[in-house]
Amino acid sequence: MDSTHFTKPTNFYSLTKMAVQNFSNRAPLLKNYSYFRNTTATSLFHLRRSSSARVLSLLHVTCYSTGSGQEYCSSSKRRSRGPVMAAKGKSGGEKQEDGKYKHTVDLPRTAFGLRANSVVREPEIQKIWDDNQVFERVANRNTGGSFVLHDGPPYANGDLHMGHALNKILKDIINRYKLLQNFQVNYVPGWDCHGLPIELKVLQSLDQDARKELTPLKLRAKAAKFAKSTVKNQMAAFKRFGIWADWDNPYLTLDPEYEAAQIEVFGQMALQGYIYRGRKPVHWSPSSRTALAEAELEYPEGHVSKSIYAIFRLVSGTTSSKLLDDFIPNLGLAIWTTTPWTIPANAAVAVNSKLQYAVVEVHSNSLDTTASSGDKEKRLGNVLKNDNLHLLVALDLVPTLEAKWGVKLTVKATLTGTELENCRYVHPVESRECPVVIGGDYITTESGTGLVHTAPGHGQEDYVTGLKYGLPVLSPVDDEGKFTEEAGQFNGLEVLSNGNSAIVEFLDKNLSMIMVEPYKHKYPYDWRTKKPTIFRATEQWFASVEGFRKAAMDSINQVTWTPPQAENRISAMTSSRSDWCISRQRTWGVPIPVFYHVESKEPLMNEETIDHIKSIISQKGSDAWWYMKVEELLPEKYRDQASNYVKGTDTMDVWFDSGSSWAAVLGKRSGLSYPADLYLEGTDQHRGWFQSSLLTSIATNGKAPYRGVITHGFVLDEKGFKMSKSVGNIVDPRTVIEGGKDQKEAFGADVLRLWVSSVDYTGDVLIGSNVLRQMSDIYRKLRGTLRFLLGNLHDWKADYAVPYSELPMIDQYALFQLENVVKNIKESYDNYQFFKIFQIIQRFVVVDLSNFYLDVAKDRLYVGGSTSSTRRSCQTVLAAHLLSVSRVIAPILPHLAEDVWQNLPFPFTTAQGDVAKFVFESGWPVLNERNLAFPEDDVIFWGKILELRTEVNKVLEVARTQKLIGSSLEAKVYLYSSDGGLVSRLLNLCASDHEADMLHRIFLTSQVEILPSPDNVKEDDVSCTGEYLIDNTNKVWIGVSRADGSKCERCWNFSVQVGSYDDHPSLCSRCHGVVGQPIPALAAAS
Repeated sequence: MDSTHFTKPTNFYSLTKMAVQNFSNRAPLLKNYSYFRNTTATSLFHLRRSSSARVLSLLHVTCYSTGSGQEYCSSSKRRSRGPVMAAKGKSGGEKQEDGKYKHTVDLPRTAFGLRANSVVREPEIQKIWDDNQVFERVANRNTGGSFVLHDGPPYANGDLHMGHALNKILKDIINRYKLLQNFQVNYVPGWDCHGLPIELKVLQSLDQDARKELTPLKLRAKAAKFAKSTVKNQMAAFKRFGIWADWDNPYLTLDPEYEAAQIEVFGQMALQGYIYRGRKPVHWSPSSRTALAEAELEYPEGHVSKSIYAIFRLVSGTTSSKLLDDFIPNLGLAIWTTTPWTIPANAAVAVNSKLQYAVVEVHSNSLDTTASSGDKEKRLGNVLKNDNLHLLVALDLVPTLEAKWGVKLTVKATLTGTELENCRYVHPVESRECPVVIGGDYITTESGTGLVHTAPGHGQEDYVTGLKYGLPVLSPVDDEGKFTEEAGQFNGLEVLSNGNSAIVEFLDKNLSMIMVEPYKHKYPYDWRTKKPTIFRATEQWFASVEGFRKAAMDSINQVTWTPPQAENRISAMTSSRSDWCISRQRTWGVPIPVFYHVESKEPLMNEETIDHIKSIISQKGSDAWWYMKVEELLPEKYRDQASNYVKGTDTMDVWFDSGSSWAAVLGKRSGLSYPADLYLEGTDQHRGWFQSSLLTSIATNGKAPYRGVITHGFVLDEKGFKMSKSVGNIVDPRTVIEGGKDQKEAFGADVLRLWVSSVDYTGDVLIGSNVLRQMSDIYRKLRGTLRFLLGNLHDWKADYAVPYSELPMIDQYALFQLENVVKNIKESYDNYQFFKIFQIIQRFVVVDLSNFYLDVAKDRLYVGGSTSSTRRSCQTVLAAHLLSVSRVIAPILPHLAEDVWQNLPFPFTTAQGDVAKFVFESGWPVLNERNLAFPEDDVIFWGKILELRTEVNKVLEVARTQKLIGSSLEAKVYLYSSDGGLVSRLLNLCASDHEADMLHRIFLTSQVEILPSPDNVKEDDVSCTGEYLIDNTNKVWIGVSRADGSKCERCWNFSVQVGSYDDHPSLCSRCHGVVGQPIPALAAAS
């Protein structure tokens, strides 16, 4: 006697878990799906299972044969052949052999195609929606209150990328779900249309001669034309994604009414004292010739600066630092900087009052020349060759600097930072005296020397320190990043190239440089030109955050952030941010509505001037600022003084543009509300739109413009790398949907949307061809299941529904599972956890539904009799599944759901008595408490049945391997258990009044016999056996033999009754009863 041993999952949901594991093994590339991160296969349906239902399999199968035992193959194919497979071939278009009883078999029929043909079908469905104004009709009909997801405006600059697709599809999933939940959804799409990128696009399209003739108005006209053209192209692409929105009435930041609202926000902030003009260091882009906000910067890896250690000669001490007199004039302050070009603007050296400082003697005779010999970019200064050199450095850094410079340093004296305050040194370039000052906590001993070269015109911390001491704000650098005449001999040199090198050489020549070396660090770049920026003091307009920072911080706590850690990020950014530079030195934008006095340069800006300009712009657009004269732009009160004023030339930061959208859109349009229910954008918007919207809203109204905020990560390729044209790993959403050349691999919008639902968007997500193919496979299986449901309801009417109390237990159990699925999916939608919905649908449709219920149902659907109660009860369940599944997937897969709905073979009437012609008119499935009330004991029992079915399948597979049987219908199964309660329930199933509950129907075998003892069968009769444990104690014994009787010609089940009927000798009793009844006209016609 040969034996084969098996292992299996430890709970009765192994069917689900095995399918998940098998799928995972076939799909190793799906690493980015949160589904495959979750290794727990806890059932989503059996919410009330008890530990008593856990089953530990110790199954070992015994085969009575002379051959050797063969190990069970987990990928067994145990489908019973017969009308089930014949119907499968029929529905697949295969030619069938003529059969005597062919006309009595109810095969599936539907026009719903197995192939999506998405390139053709999806646009057709979108046209149906547009022609019937489905979005508008449903939104207006709904009575559950409004829901406003405010669209963050994408930039009108170029084609859409996968990040756009992720963002807009996430928004659409939410909006469509809210529609099904009876909300009045009004989604207004927007575009950011001003700013430097568009201006640069225009300039790049012109030759040199055309640029010379380009006036501000001509440039603005070309920029507006470019932006509107881009909006049109992007809008078409968004529509192809299946996005529903008010496409006829989008908001554009270049629209006059929008610009006027923006001017209004600016004016309110100015009148409350939050807007001011000042000379402060700001991020300046020499390549763009404009100031930049923090959100317009990027910090690429690999930037290398030329850093130097320099000496500023001390000339006098103070009464508290008399000990320094012994070392002057041979004492220098040692500083370290990564921006040598800022030294001409030096105004002080800052120290930390809490640090200890040391006077060290430099022993030049100990100079280690190998310290710089290995690096051509690193070299020591000539000053180290001199004798009698003393330096001031932080005491804790002496060992580090010894190693760095390659010299011996001897500590001669120590003193505190406080004692150094007000010492004087000679500027290394201009020979003027400058002070030593006390800086802040930014002065540490983590790097440098502990003394900081301070140039208030070139650094924010330096500027703050300078305000404290009244230091001059020097910035001898022009808009192009070149030294001005103020820099003397360096005039005209570019500060980031030859100017930097010239400063280094000058310092070395004048014995003021200790060392120069390359220094790799993060450095701000212009995100548009991809070139480095500088800190430069210029006259700019600023929004003072200090005046409303606390209110902003308090409001952040009142907002719901998804994921929760997003709150920490925006809180940190808001609490630490400096004043917001809102002016830009560009032409394409909304003007800062200010006039300057010709002589005094004092600005003129008050409530009257702002209101007047707002009124003009609301009618004529912001172009009016450029083509109207000063006397026309000034209110009546000031027109006699027009000759004394000139218009300002600065435009507003584009983040002020988009940050005013709550006022221009939410606050102005009917059907919208302020604050919005939700903002949803990429995680980079914590320092962008989320923050600019928050600051403008708090400053003017004292509250946040949103109740909830969702952030998503970036889209990477399937290897986890950033997408780049140069690398060639770009995944283009249009190509994904429409396919490449010859429409190869055209996945369609729904497959792309399915991918969006599958990923945990709160982090970075991966996409590529392999990922998309696997999404397509899942989509195909889901479509196939829905097609099966449609096909088997071709003759269904709601009047045929069987009352719940009359349904077989297997049908009640299926409805219990379905109700749990719908309930859990709703919870996941409410929590914006779409990846959980993907998991639930994938497991439910592929595993629980297809592999069990639908597999078992085919027999009664096809051969149970067209109008039989067993078929009608099954159709009752199928109709419930079709109507529920098509609606719960609709937000994610709207084209598939609508395609199903347009192929419904019966009408669906809503609770209000209306026929739902479109899936989104049907509403969300109503919770059925009766279906959820399936008894706890029965839930556990059916879990055991599923486990038992799995174990029976294993023994059947061994029997097939041993050539005992071919199809499972050729088998008879024997069961024995010492668990009296289980045996009793199994016997009840075998004797059930509902044929669908009988064990042989569940096992897809011809007979099942429950034995009082395994000794009741002979080894010769039962050639394959197995056993396994329930609850680690009770053993179930399984035996398989050839089925009794002969094969029924119609259903292919084996029965001892075949041959008992003279009129139909080849039929079993069930088929004889079906065939003997009048054939319905519909079945006959088929």
